[in-house]
Amino acid sequence: MLVFAALMNLFRACWGPSSPSDHQYVRTGSDAIGRRDGLMWYKDYGQHVGGEFSIAVVQANNLLEDQSQIESGPLSSLESGPFGTFVGIYDGHGGPETARYINDHLFHHLKRFTSEEQAISTDVIRKAFQATEEGFFSLVTKQWPIKPQIAAVGSCCLVGIICGGTLYVANVGDSRAVLGRLVKATGDVLAVQLSMEHNAAIESVRQELRSLHPDDSQIVVLKHNVWRVKA
Repeated sequence: MLVFAALMNLFRACWGPSSPSDHQYVRTGSDAIGRRDGLMWYKDYGQHVGGEFSIAVVQANNLLEDQSQIESGPLSSLESGPFGTFVGIYDGHGGPETARYINDHLFHHLKRFTSEEQAISTDVIRKAFQATEEGFFSLVTKQWPIKPQIAAVGSCCLVGIICGGTLYVANVGDSRAVLGRLVKATGDVLAVQLSMEHNAAIESVRQELRSLHPDDSQIVVLKHNVWRVKA
C-alpha cells in the first residue's frame, strides 16, 4: 500500500533555469510515440521546458504493474504558471491498480495545490502525495466488498520536479533518484544519489514502522533471511 510518512525525503538542488519562451506543453505517457523491442519500450529523445530527455520501460512480469509519466509545461491551472517539468516513476507491486491510480491523479493534485499556492514548494508536493493516498484509500474502501484483493496492491512513488531553477525530489518506497553529474576534467559522469529508500532491510525504516505500529510486534518479519513488512 502506498504509505505517506514523515520519512518522505524532499531534496532541492541547483538546476539551470529555462527560458520563458520555451514553455510549451509536452506530455509523454502510455500513448506517446516511441519504439518497442520485445518487453522494452523506449524513447531515445524528447524535449521538455528545461532541455532534453530519454525514457525507457522494461516489463518484468506478465502483467505490467508499473507506470511512469513526464509532464512539461504549466504546473498549475493558471496561465501565469509556474512552468516546469514533472517526472513520476510508480513501481507497482501486487497488481497495477495503485500505480495506475497515482499516474491518473498525482499530477492533477499537484496542479491544484500549486494553483492555490501560486508556486511549487515542498508543502505543495507533500499535499499532492497525501491527497493521492487518501483518494486511493477511499477507492479501496469502496471496492473492498467486491474486490478484496485490492487491499494487497501497492506502489512506490518517486517524483522529480524542475521548476524555477530548482530540482525537487520526493520519494515514498524503495525507488531511487540518481543525478548524473559530468566531471569536466575527465569527461566521466558521476552518479549522485538524491533520495533515500524506504525498505524494511534498512534498520531505521524498521524502527520507524515499529514506532508507528506499537501494538503490532510483527509489523516487520524476517522471511528467508529477508526483512519484509507484514502483508
